[in-house]
Amino acid sequence: MKALLHTQVSPYSASLDHLFGCRSLARSRSLVFISCPIDYHGRLIRRMPSLIVRATALSSTLTDELGITDAEIRNPSVSSSYRSQKLPKPNQTVADAQARVCTGPTQTRPLTEEHAFKVLDTILRSVKGELENEEQVSKAQMGAFFAAMTIRANSFPEATQWSEGERHAMIRFWPQLVRALPPDVIFLADPEGSIMGAGNSIGPLYSGNGTTEMRLVGALREILAGGHLGYEEVQGVLKEVLPLKSEDEISAGVSQSLLSAFLIGQRMNRETDRELKAYCLAFDDELGTPPIADVRSLTHYGEPYDGNTRYFRSTLFVAAVRSCYNESCLLHGVEWMPPKGGVTEEQMLKYMGANTSLSVLQAKELLEAEEVGFAYISLREARPSLYSLIGLREHIKKRPPLATTEKVQQLVRARGREAIVTGFYHEGFEEPMLMLMKRRGVHSGLVIKGEEGALSMTTRVRSVSVSKGLPVNYCSGFRSVNIESAVEVDGVSRQNFSLEVNAEDYGFEPTDTPRTDRSVSKNIELGLEALHGQKGPAYDRIVLNAGMIDHLLGCEGAEDISMALDRAREAIDSGRALKRLLNYIKISRKLQ
Repeated sequence: MKALLHTQVSPYSASLDHLFGCRSLARSRSLVFISCPIDYHGRLIRRMPSLIVRATALSSTLTDELGITDAEIRNPSVSSSYRSQKLPKPNQTVADAQARVCTGPTQTRPLTEEHAFKVLDTILRSVKGELENEEQVSKAQMGAFFAAMTIRANSFPEATQWSEGERHAMIRFWPQLVRALPPDVIFLADPEGSIMGAGNSIGPLYSGNGTTEMRLVGALREILAGGHLGYEEVQGVLKEVLPLKSEDEISAGVSQSLLSAFLIGQRMNRETDRELKAYCLAFDDELGTPPIADVRSLTHYGEPYDGNTRYFRSTLFVAAVRSCYNESCLLHGVEWMPPKGGVTEEQMLKYMGANTSLSVLQAKELLEAEEVGFAYISLREARPSLYSLIGLREHIKKRPPLATTEKVQQLVRARGREAIVTGFYHEGFEEPMLMLMKRRGVHSGLVIKGEEGALSMTTRVRSVSVSKGLPVNYCSGFRSVNIESAVEVDGVSRQNFSLEVNAEDYGFEPTDTPRTDRSVSKNIELGLEALHGQKGPAYDRIVLNAGMIDHLLGCEGAEDISMALDRAREAIDSGRALKRLLNYIKISRKLQ
């Protein structure tokens, strides 16, 4: 179909027009007629990357003629449109409660009596079949919610245990719930028959259906009591239940209430190092041994998979810059991930027309290509088992252990030096992630508290009112070196460091971070304008993150910070970084 769209024509359109051969039939300041058909599911949008599109609603006449509804129209320039329409949505009332109680011992916020009554009434009406499809509470939601309530009752400090309101609501609803809930959910709500009072023998006797669920139930008894599991126990469960074969529980072969309880329960109990290592390494061999790229240096970027919802996400453009001086970069992630469902690298690449379904071997080829030097791999292609959990993770509401460990991956190895860079938000996760990097055996590792928990440092001045936790631009990491002051771990000498990066110290003017507010097209526009050499906040952030990461990782030629920053500027101002990105899009399209 043809479409009339309101657009903004960007100064870099000529470069993309030349690369893809797309052309517009007519242009003005506000209107553009596009000569290629537009697929609102994003597939054919790759044929018109010469424009940054602000899509408006189609006329009612046109939608009537096409026989489509408003719900079927998706705007590929907005991150939320990349959520698969096949995924059932969670019940919002229960999801709001999960956001409060499915979290850690100090972060949990007990429900008020009114809120608890509303949640339990919603669950009861759902299991009795009184709610419509879109309002039904999934078993994954019930599993996460009741597991959280049990863990809080059994092991949380007094301040985050059940409130009086929650107790009153449970006393009121439990006699009805115990008659209506399936046995697996009753087990999660009262595994030993001691929380809800006498008369419940279901929990103590429950063993699950089949050997897979029996293993899962055994692990859950420890988790629901606030305990921890061994490395082999965690990996055993994950490898038995994944990949989920279907959203349908019968086809999947495991109760989604039990699996969601397992995932969120371990996060609430704050995973041990051995549990995190089990999640991190469980599927390393899922598709065989990772290929080895013939590059002298490779940095693995572990951005949060759920993307950015507020600020400019720079890593894709930083990778294009660093590749210009033989610092190869491997990005990985997904198209869309809860809970934030923000802008991701996969969305940007797809919007610009790149192939986002590369295999690890094809990514290796791009890393080795002289005219490219960086690559992106989707979790869908590299770890199908973990990818199968996206729908379940939305119904868990809060981030499971995988949200930490999926960032520390080596999907392709290198013949030369390797480094891993990740972002974090909550204090306390920086050391576990560095531990995982050391377990991976890389030469250098770096965690950054960037904006939104991403790994992008900012040139914004820190607010004087901010006093809680580690500041934005806090960095911690290690470098493998041969000096006496290094710390030796597993026979490898490492120099540890931590610092707060103040961009002003390196000549950057303080600027607010550009807002993108879930706009994929705005993020692309900012990045490409910067790679075109347009000076401003986005340009400064790309330079800062390229040069500073080079320096902190101990990369060759970056011993002096000023020289490292100048090298990044030269890669942009010469046009080489933009050319690398355009080459990536063009060459990846040929690797079908």
